Formats: sequence, C-alpha cells, structure tokens
Amino acid sequence: MIKANEYRTVTCGELREENIGQQVRVAGWVENIRDHGGVMFLDIRDQYGVLQVVVHNDELLKDINKECTVTLSGTVVKRDEETINKKIATGFVEVHTEDIKVLGKCKNVLPFEVATSTNTNEEVRLKYRFLDLRNPKVHNNIMIRSQIITFLRNKMNEMGFTEIQTPILSTSSPEGARDYLIPSRKHKGRFYALPQAPQIFKQLLMVSGFDRYFQIAPCFRDEDARADRSPGEFYQLDFEMAFATQEDVFAVAEEVLYETFKKFSNKEVSKPPFARIPYAESMLKYGTDKPDLRNPLVIVEISDMFEETDFAPFRKKTVRSINVPNAAGQSKKWFKKMEEFALSIGMKGLGYVKVRDDLTFDGPIDKFLKEGDREELISRNGSKAGDVIYFIADTAQEAPKLAGQIRTEVAKRLDLIDTSRFEMCFIVDFPMFERDEETNQIIFTHNPFSMPQGGLDSLLNKDPEEVLAYQYDIVCNGVELSSGAVRNHDIEIMKKAFELAGYSEDDLKAKFSALYNAFQYGAPPHAGMAPGVDRMIMLLTEEENIREVIAFPMNSNAQDLLLGSPGEVTEQQLREVHIKLR
Repeated sequence: MIKANEYRTVTCGELREENIGQQVRVAGWVENIRDHGGVMFLDIRDQYGVLQVVVHNDELLKDINKECTVTLSGTVVKRDEETINKKIATGFVEVHTEDIKVLGKCKNVLPFEVATSTNTNEEVRLKYRFLDLRNPKVHNNIMIRSQIITFLRNKMNEMGFTEIQTPILSTSSPEGARDYLIPSRKHKGRFYALPQAPQIFKQLLMVSGFDRYFQIAPCFRDEDARADRSPGEFYQLDFEMAFATQEDVFAVAEEVLYETFKKFSNKEVSKPPFARIPYAESMLKYGTDKPDLRNPLVIVEISDMFEETDFAPFRKKTVRSINVPNAAGQSKKWFKKMEEFALSIGMKGLGYVKVRDDLTFDGPIDKFLKEGDREELISRNGSKAGDVIYFIADTAQEAPKLAGQIRTEVAKRLDLIDTSRFEMCFIVDFPMFERDEETNQIIFTHNPFSMPQGGLDSLLNKDPEEVLAYQYDIVCNGVELSSGAVRNHDIEIMKKAFELAGYSEDDLKAKFSALYNAFQYGAPPHAGMAPGVDRMIMLLTEEENIREVIAFPMNSNAQDLLLGSPGEVTEQQLREVHIKLR
C-alpha cells in the first residue's frame, strides 16, 4: 500500500468491487485513449496495474496523449456487464472523472509502441530503454529480478552468511579475462582495475576470521557479448566458507538454488543432491562440460573399433557415436539438413547407419564395418530397430566438442529436450593442468588457486596432466551457473603448483602478493562458489537473451546507447590522469 499524497490516494492496480462509491485520486501513464461517441475511455497504467477511466467532457483531454503522465480524481463505479474485463485485476470497476491534470507531457510520435516494444529492433529499444521498460513484460522481468535478489539475500542471511562489500577499485590480475583499467590521478602511470570477481578479497576475508561471507557482487570483464553473457558487467551470488569441504559448498548451493528455482518457477526442479559428473565423463558422454541433462542422447566412445579400419576418415582418429531412437524414418531432407549443420561447424561430413528390423544396417558407413562390428555397435549404443547411429571422427581435442554439438542439434530438431524442468548437476574433478597447444608448456586449466586432489604428494609424484583439482561447476539446462573450488590455502602446495606452471616463487610474490603473504599467517581451509545472478534470472524468466533481465544493458557491441558510453573525454580530463591518446 502506498502513502496517499497530492498525486494519488490509490494505485492503478488496487481498486476492486469493494471500493465502489469511493472518491479516489490516481496517477500514471496514459496507455490508451478510446472515443466511444461522446464518452472517452482512458487506460491509466502504473507499476501496480491498469485502470479504466471514463471521461464525459472531451475538453479535459485536449492536452492528453499516449504515454504522458496524469493525475486525476473521481468516483469508483462498477462497470457495465458488457464492458467487464476479466483479464485485468481492476476489470470489474472504473473511475469516472471530471478532473485530469497533465504532470509530464509526451511527444506525439513515439519511437515504438510500448505494448509491442519487444518486437522492435534492439538498438532502438536500448536507445529508448526508459520507454521499453514501461512494457509490462519487460518491466516484470526487472521486478522479478528484484524479488529473486531479495530472496537470495534473505536465504544467505538465514543460513548464517555475513554480507560484506569488497572493493570496486582494485588491481589488475594477470590471470583470467581482460580487465577494465582506470588510470590514477595521484599516482602517475599507474592503474586501478575493476574486479573481475571478488576472488582474492573473499579469500582474504576467510584468513581474517570471517566464517561465512556472501555478497551480490558486481563483476567486470572486458569480454565479448553472447546470448548468456552481458558485455562489461554482471552480478553473482558470491560466497565463501571457512573450514569447509567441497561437499559443504555443494550443500549450500543445492539448498539455495533448489529453493530459488522452486519459488520462482512452476517447472520441476531436480531435487538435491544434484548429480555429480566428473569432467572426463561429461566430455565423453555429452561432449561438453556444460551438459543439458534434459537431452536423453548420450555419446559413446568407439575409437578402438576403427584403429586399423580401411575407412580413412576414421583411422587412428577419436571416433564417437550417438544413438538416436526411432529416427530411421526421418526424410532424406532431414538427414541432408543434419549433414549441412555438421559441415557448418567444421566437420567434413556426418556418417550414419539406420538400424533395420533384423538389426542389420542401412547406410554409407555399413560397408566399412568388419565382422562383429555391427553387433558391437548395437551393444555399446543400446540400439534397437528403427534407430539411427551417427558417427563423429576427428582429433582427440575436437571430436568431443563436435559430438556434443551434433548431440544438441539432433535433440533440438527432434524435440527431444524436456522443457518442463530444470535439471541441475555439478561437474567435478577438473584437471588442474593442461599443455598449451602452441608452446607445449604446462599451464593452469582454470583457477590457479584451486587445491589439487592429493595435495603436495600428487604434485610431486604424478604427471601434471593427471592431477585433478577440487574444482567444480554447477550447470542448469546446459547453462553454466557457477564455477567454484576448494582453495589452495597451503603456501608450500601453492609454490609447487605455480612452479609446475612455470612461475617462480618471486613471480608468485610479485603477482599474487596479498594471498602469498596472508597464507603465511594461519589460513583456514576454505571453499566457495559464485552462481551468476543474471543467468539464474534469465532461466527463470525463460528469456533467450540475458539483456532482457538487466535494467540498462549494453548492446552486443558493448555500447550503452542510452547514455552514449563509451564516450569521449576532454583533453583536461586526460591530462589529469596522465594519459595521452596515440
């Protein structure tokens, strides 16, 4: 309930039949004007709803047009039976007025109709975002965003986490994505950086004796946009726990995400405990470390069957197969379209066989199969009559990814993905190190501050490429919501891990001085993660583009069309921060 003032005593969305006969004042935007021969009808909209207003004196409307703001007073009247609108909450009543005042004029020509703004070119929508946000659907996304963030904050408080804000002006990190740099006025030639994440600060909080930290954290990365990634900035539910294991983090994430998704969606949500899938298994079975578990198709390893084959495209390659149930009856055009898709993602073709009723094969690959291969393929793939087996062959690096893309595309084209549910999983056991393809040097796979499984012993006695990390992602419907890790809090283990990746102890001191110093003063074991808030809201609102759930997003080219950012600055501003443009 709002507080009454000179502009309104009630909102546009709260009047009902019990208010009939009352004198009220409302304020809002004029959504519609309809002339019914001497009687004018206005639809007045505010954040809370839409109200029909009846005007008998058209002189009152001479300065009024769509999307101007007005205040008016009048009597609440029951609508005639034939004009009742059950689609809106106030649809049984209307306000009859003889007193309307324009509060904010509006141009006669709008860049687009508010009610259909989502059909407008995105560049125009973002330039006039203040109009676009009046569209009830767009407006509702931002309202839901607010409700979800409030729920997350309350849930974290309820679970004993302490909200702490970490700095926005920080230092450039030598790891990760590109930084946004800010030149210093007081320190010539030096730069601040906007934080890519509060990673180091939250680890320092654990060393400082805070047991459970969280914040709805803004993060800044100079990355290109994608449908599920906003350029420039994003928000995450950042949390960290002292004296915690991987399973402790999972328990918190499961409770928070399950309850959030249950509250804000009517879809089925996978119940805790969420599936734990090792990285190697995920890459083999799904061709990605972001598997959509609503897709029933599974990739099968069959490289060993074709090591000495006469079929050159398969010989000594990584070969994977995908069994597609009941697909043999698809048209030639359908198979042709799948082949065109395969070519578009860099494959040289897409082999397949159809499984006949007698479990023999029909298809171009069949003639290259040896005695016993057909039975083996049927056994490994669980194939039945009427199924199709697809084959993907390429290098060890490329074959899994290509197979993953074929798996997804086939499922989409055959409508196999169950869109009625949210399916969550943890991807675990990421490799700690990998070899750089260009230099052949050992490098960190992801977060260099993750604890290696097996601790110092594994670093000393294992091939670095075999060392796994206590590192994990949480994935929902094929979208990565978060990465996280048990942190490496032991200075000796840290020195050895960085040594394997080519860093000396001096490098460690210079580039990561804060953690290097802090971990020599009694650091607790600690772990955490940071689910992406924007992505969660995108999934819950069923939007395909993340910009639909951000109040003032940049466009895909990292421009703010509303304010004109990035913009030029004056020579004086550049001089003050010791910058000269080349």
